[in-house]
Amino acid sequence: MIAPVADILEQLSREAYVADPAIATSLHLAQVLEKPLLVEGPAGVGKTEIAKALSAILSADLIRLQCYEGLDAASALYEWNYARQLLHIRLHEKNASHATEAEIFSEPFLLKRPLLQAIAHSGKPPVLLIDEIDRADEEFEAFLLEVLSDFQVTVPELGTLRANGRPRVVLTSNRSRELSDALRRRCLYLWIDHPTFEKELSIVRRKVPGAGDALAAEIVGFVQRLRRAKVAKIPGVSETLDWAAALVALHASKLDHAMVAETLGCVLKDESDLRKVRDEMEAGRLPLGATA
Repeated sequence: MIAPVADILEQLSREAYVADPAIATSLHLAQVLEKPLLVEGPAGVGKTEIAKALSAILSADLIRLQCYEGLDAASALYEWNYARQLLHIRLHEKNASHATEAEIFSEPFLLKRPLLQAIAHSGKPPVLLIDEIDRADEEFEAFLLEVLSDFQVTVPELGTLRANGRPRVVLTSNRSRELSDALRRRCLYLWIDHPTFEKELSIVRRKVPGAGDALAAEIVGFVQRLRRAKVAKIPGVSETLDWAAALVALHASKLDHAMVAETLGCVLKDESDLRKVRDEMEAGRLPLGATA
């Protein structure tokens, strides 16, 4: 039974994922309509965490395909374990017997990569996370469309393998390149932007409770100001959480200029951004404090 939107919101909250009705509604519709969910937004805003939270609330296995430039069908689907096949052949030769083609091209010698793992998964349909699809080439994107259309694949030596139940599919993209209209048409769409002050503060309180309310508010307020400072690499929520955890580890109770300057590398990952922000702080144009 598919949970209603209100229940999904509550379940996400139990998994420490601070969601809003738009996220819960998208997850609900993706299940009802059995369509992949394409989640886009800046890096570090929790797109990947949606799939992790979904697998937890469905009590389903999470299978992750991390995309990268040059990813091909073999790396995403399956390969034959040539080393094991060769060993099998040699063992037969040692015993003066002959290994048949049917033996060495059988399922025990098949290396299932994420897409085939999702298709051949036994039991409850898994959650398939196709992470950062924008990093893959357009050729791989076209191949992926075929797989997502019917969730079956033909292995010449074994025949056609079909999924017993459609996996729940979540695709994420940081928009490093434009995805094809064909892929977008096959998916429901969800855009996640940088959170508001209140939402980000709630996330920090959930994820880094040791920070305390006052310090958490100062951290979030400063990060929100950084995002408006036109830095080259805008910090995401993941950087906010890293910084909060670092400050807790350093037993900080509040922000001061020295503490911020010493730990700024937790939030900013670009040398020019570090220089710019330090200059802005010295000039008094980036004040500390809890307000955004």
